[in-house]
Amino acid sequence: MENYHNLVGKQQRFFHMGKTKDINYRINALQRLGASIKKNEDKLKEALKADLNKSELEAYMTEIGVVLEEIRFTLKHLRSWVKPQRVKTPLMLIGSSSYIYPEPYGVALIIAPWNYPFQLSIAPLIGAIAAGNCAVLKPSELTPRTSAVLEQMITKLFPEEYITVVQGGVETSQALLQEKFDTIFFTGSVPVGKIVMKAAAEHLTPITLELGGKSPCIVHEDANIKLAAKRIAWGKFLNAGQTCVAPDYVYLHHNIKDAFIKELKIAIRKLYGDQPIDNPNYTHIVSQKHFDRLSAFLDEGELVIGGASDRSQLVMEPTVLTKISWKDTIMQDEIFGPILPVLEYKDLSEVIEGIHNHPKPLALYLFTESATVKKKVLKNVSFGGGCINDTIYHLVSPYLPFGGVGSSGIGSYHGKGSFDAFSHKKSILRQTTRFDIPLRYPNVKNGLKIIKYFLG
Repeated sequence: MENYHNLVGKQQRFFHMGKTKDINYRINALQRLGASIKKNEDKLKEALKADLNKSELEAYMTEIGVVLEEIRFTLKHLRSWVKPQRVKTPLMLIGSSSYIYPEPYGVALIIAPWNYPFQLSIAPLIGAIAAGNCAVLKPSELTPRTSAVLEQMITKLFPEEYITVVQGGVETSQALLQEKFDTIFFTGSVPVGKIVMKAAAEHLTPITLELGGKSPCIVHEDANIKLAAKRIAWGKFLNAGQTCVAPDYVYLHHNIKDAFIKELKIAIRKLYGDQPIDNPNYTHIVSQKHFDRLSAFLDEGELVIGGASDRSQLVMEPTVLTKISWKDTIMQDEIFGPILPVLEYKDLSEVIEGIHNHPKPLALYLFTESATVKKKVLKNVSFGGGCINDTIYHLVSPYLPFGGVGSSGIGSYHGKGSFDAFSHKKSILRQTTRFDIPLRYPNVKNGLKIIKYFLG
């Protein structure tokens, strides 16, 4: 197993020089990164097409444009984020003032997944740079073309002791996790997240885990069925369902089940054509291993939409299965592919109970016009984040921190959340020397009585 001790040591020494803490150094790095992304846009599109068959629209919308907007937002607000924040001081500490200083952790390890190989590498890197860290970036080996372009960009932009890309497979990740980083940011599956957390525990390293899980989509009987079907079709089959916040399954109120399935079929045809597997702009499955795993689900329930696939091209059309229960294999783990199981319900309490019996999801989507239904779901179900009457779009807002809860993740990022994810908040109390209140000292007469007045 390769040893990355020298690399991490080199970055630690560079960090302690203090250059990365300079606000102008951070701004310059982000500006150069943004310019490089624009310059390499065509190369990135070609790489994403080669790795996942992503269309130009999808590549720009979900991979390139979204990180350019993240850089723009960060540059706009960074000077205010880095300033010490003055907070209130209790009366007992009269004469003093209180501040919170954001400071970088030091050297960050970022391990990125394959489903959005560019976006999920660069988005956390933006936070690491903004907060003033050095970073080692490990992209996915399952999307080699995109990872290669990413490495070329970073190598050209930054010295190795500041930011570097390390290529490799599972063994490389394992070797990196043996090193003592100051913070680790991981995006991927729950099982691998547990491995990362265990490795981080060896050094008591703070971590951010962006994981996944089975994200429910609830369509109540009063929903706008046509619009719900269109937005769910888009959110589920974007990137061929290989999205951590994709609707993993849909709970349909039994009164609108048939109408919804009919509208969903129309929406899928409009979005992807009559033969989606022949659509040159439809994303493919990342590998044969994942394709075979997904294919095994097609025998469960009743096939009502899609089902066609081509293993040689690693493509599977949008597929919908009904007559599914929590006992089926497809409901045991996150699907991460273009298959949508349908469950039915009569009362909302059935839905809430079903979700409660399983790990907390990363996302939840609810389609309803009822304020009472919205309130009941939001009050009674714990999940990372989500939308009402839409899917996935909560990720787009830099004002909404994105992250999971429980087994769907630890910590959050996006916008200021990314800056916070890579920053330690250092609390400082500045005390006056003009006078000294004697209450703290053991020789003060009636000290206990006075302190009880302030603290009781």
